[in-house]
Amino acid sequence: VDSPMSFDNQLLSGISVGSSAFIESFTDELVELKMLEMGVVPGEVAVVERLAPTGDPIAIRVSDSLIGIRKDGAGHIIVKKVN
Repeated sequence: VDSPMSFDNQLLSGISVGSSAFIESFTDELVELKMLEMGVVPGEVAVVERLAPTGDPIAIRVSDSLIGIRKDGAGHIIVKKVN
């Protein structure tokens, strides 16, 4: 069975604060639409800037924009971590 994730890919919700990752794809159409409307497109680099004290939502920086996204939504964004 093919999985959308290889060992190099992971979910944005699993990236730690201060880490960067390339946006690869989306697994949910609604999340994809919302992200595309904000300029978050595959190929962009996302940096996890902050976590709320409760761990949800997270703040990511894409280009010059700081975007808040719930962990549930971030769980539908496949990324490739930047080394």
